[in-house]
Amino acid sequence: MENSQKGFIPVMLTPFLSNGNIDYPALTQLTEIYLQAGSSGLFANCLSSEMFELTDKERIQVIKHVIKVVNGAVPVVATGTFGGPISKQADFVKAVSDTGVEAVIAITSLLANEEESDEIFNDRVFELLHQTDEIPMGFYECPIPYKRVLKPQQLADFVATGRVIYHKDTSLDLIQIKEKLKLTDGHAFGLYDAYMVHAVESLKAGTSGLSCIQGNYFPELIVWLCDHYNDNHLKDDVAAVQNFLTDNMDVMHNVYPVVSKYFLQKRGLNISTFTRRNVGAFTSDVVKEVEKLFDDYTALRSELNIEVFI
Repeated sequence: MENSQKGFIPVMLTPFLSNGNIDYPALTQLTEIYLQAGSSGLFANCLSSEMFELTDKERIQVIKHVIKVVNGAVPVVATGTFGGPISKQADFVKAVSDTGVEAVIAITSLLANEEESDEIFNDRVFELLHQTDEIPMGFYECPIPYKRVLKPQQLADFVATGRVIYHKDTSLDLIQIKEKLKLTDGHAFGLYDAYMVHAVESLKAGTSGLSCIQGNYFPELIVWLCDHYNDNHLKDDVAAVQNFLTDNMDVMHNVYPVVSKYFLQKRGLNISTFTRRNVGAFTSDVVKEVEKLFDDYTALRSELNIEVFI
């Protein structure tokens, strides 16, 4: 997961049955779709997975299931910190690592409260690293329970330990991303951007790739962008994809992940729209917006001659 090759790392959904139980056959199919689309890795047990609504046992089961389906084809990362004393978080990091993931991801907002200083946060990160042996780690600036964005120098100090190999950036700030890349250059480390409004600029700036919810609608389109973002022969097509992602940002975030599960239904995946999180009402107006998104994407995909698998 280094800068030498651009890649797409999906933030994986968790399919549920209508009774709320995890739908493992649908998770198998979804994992295979990510792989067939050309994803270079997978981020399991993340916010899109409804990780806060899963039990510890379910978290481990989901991660193990994904790793079994992947069967070594690509690396998998997964969240391993859910609050509490550092010793407790370290124990779960070890449990997640034992599943066979490439790196265990720490949620920045669960290592310090919002009012606590960067110094306190830094101390807890280093303590977590100390208590987790040599396990490769990463960070995710998850917006729940609040968003704690790492400052470039903070990230550089963590990466310099040789333990931090992955970062999912949600700063929405290209200038900050460029500084993070500059300060971590030369390390075995990958920064993946979540913000698609500046996806092309971010890739050109040197990020390792993209890790965004849009891949839960059309992963093959995000892979295509990672492959062709700097292709002068396709610059008009690249601009069209960037504009499509920007123009549809609100539609894809509204009542998410219900909307993405509905979109995947329209693509042919046997997945329910059930979510354990309360994300708002899936109204007829929202349905119409998603159906228009589906039609617009179908047209764009046809223009770009992108192959799909469902």
